[in-house]
Amino acid sequence: MASTLDLTPRASARGVGSNADTTPPVYAYTAAGSAFERATRPDYFGWIEHVRAAAGCTRPIRLAGQLLTVDQATGRVVEQRHTDAMPDAAIYTACGNRRATVCPSCAHTYQRDAYQLLRAGLVGGKGVPDTVTAHPAVFPTFTAPSFGPVHTRIVREHTCRDRKRCDCRPDPCHARRADDPTAGRCPHGRPAVCWARHEPADAALGQPLCLDCYDHDHQVVWNLYSGELWHRTKQAAERHLAKLARRRGIPRVEIVTAAGRTRTVPPVRLSHGKAAEFQARGAVHFHALVRLDGVDPDDPDAVVPPPAGFTVTDLVDALRHAAAQVAFNTPGHPDQPHGWHIAWGQQLDIRPISLTGQGEVTDSMVAGYLAKYATKSTEVTGHRSVRLTADTIGDHADPDGDHTARLIDACWRIGRPTGTPVPLSQRPRDPRPRPGYVPRWECPDCGTHTRYAACPVCVAQRQAALDTETATKPKATNPYARLRRWAHMLGFGGHFLTKARRYSVTFQLLRDTRRAYRQHEDQDHAHPPAGGQLVDDDTTMIVGTLTFAGAGWHTTGDALLANTAAAMARKRQAAGREELAHELGSTPAGIAPAA
Repeated sequence: MASTLDLTPRASARGVGSNADTTPPVYAYTAAGSAFERATRPDYFGWIEHVRAAAGCTRPIRLAGQLLTVDQATGRVVEQRHTDAMPDAAIYTACGNRRATVCPSCAHTYQRDAYQLLRAGLVGGKGVPDTVTAHPAVFPTFTAPSFGPVHTRIVREHTCRDRKRCDCRPDPCHARRADDPTAGRCPHGRPAVCWARHEPADAALGQPLCLDCYDHDHQVVWNLYSGELWHRTKQAAERHLAKLARRRGIPRVEIVTAAGRTRTVPPVRLSHGKAAEFQARGAVHFHALVRLDGVDPDDPDAVVPPPAGFTVTDLVDALRHAAAQVAFNTPGHPDQPHGWHIAWGQQLDIRPISLTGQGEVTDSMVAGYLAKYATKSTEVTGHRSVRLTADTIGDHADPDGDHTARLIDACWRIGRPTGTPVPLSQRPRDPRPRPGYVPRWECPDCGTHTRYAACPVCVAQRQAALDTETATKPKATNPYARLRRWAHMLGFGGHFLTKARRYSVTFQLLRDTRRAYRQHEDQDHAHPPAGGQLVDDDTTMIVGTLTFAGAGWHTTGDALLANTAAAMARKRQAAGREELAHELGSTPAGIAPAA
């Protein structure tokens, strides 16, 4: 039987697990055998109901502790439960990971929530007013600039019906005429041309023609500052729209802030939902849903239509102007004293969104498209790892390795401490003894003579090797220190799905609504508890003192049974939605269509 238990975090002894499997029977050493052993227990159906909340999760979180049901009016404890009396002596909860490669079930839930969140910002619902359908909205795609030639697949005119199974004939990758002075070989002696017509699944796509010519340092720094570039681009587009409103004679709006002060703001503003996607070359680009809103002087937080006269064309012009104008240089670095230039690439695609269900780009299409990429990460580059440390960086970084290994090496090299202070052993100090000092001693590791209790040189070196914390003060600390923290993400440290506060509802609201529905879905068939008293959820609250007990299922048989039950439940729900949609003559609610 294969155990799925994880090792204890920061365990001092090797092989120590967060829990231990009980010795199984001989026939339970296989997944099928352990599943059979679990299914033949008298409490099997109770166990299935107990783990239902995390049944489809790959590595659920196990919690142990006490649960108290307290009457809110009197403070009296109505019911007291402990996890020791529950199946497996633990409460199972889903891990909630958004990455499909880590936990497909939790990623599927996250994707469906993201679809509802993004679509509500275009058509309304779930607390968003239905008037947003009258707002101009576009679907822009911002890409990174070129850091060197890479193998690409370009199809000028698609004749296929499904882009996922595209069989159109592409153009040659990097074709050059014989009289072209750029044809031939690069300065490192490698071919600078490629006449191949790459297939969609070709592993060469995204790989540089010459690894030595490619600017890996610039790319990881661009990934690091891509979030700041988007922020400045949105500000520039809003300024462009504000100037347009002033030229059209539309006055500014006076609003009252939360502090009671009066401010004048432009009559229009942008609200967005944005998803980041990794290209095969390891650079991120952004897909966004940008909506143009107005400002209500009586309620600044309200979502209202923009002033009359603003159209989708004005929104497209503002974004194009901002993308072309916004650029900046990063702070200086020992490897690049003048910093790196941060700007968008030449490929900018902005398409208006049709809210009628007709047209090339519809609300359901773009919401499903962004929700799909919100569950992805660096898988397209071939790299998947957790956060890297000084102990694991050597397994992934290589200055002479492949494309991804060089990107990780660039993150770790540029993110090194650049302003290390003078070691304590070299600073002038008072020869008089001070409290807290120890007799002079020699460090056996580096030979430093010191009177500190710990060698200052070795401590500083260890701290520098583990310097992966976020730079909270860019002016006082190294602004590139975050590259080491996000080396496993090739320098990109932002969220893969972000939105403006006024664009739509929050994930928390969707999760709370789903939790409330689950708690009351069996209310009509509720049975009194063991003590004979029915608990009213409206007048009581549950207070829990739970601690982490482990992660993962106890056996592969438990995982097999739980995941199978969850898959069958999902199929029943999908069949019910499709039948209901067939009766209503509409698209099943919550289903993200394929992009």
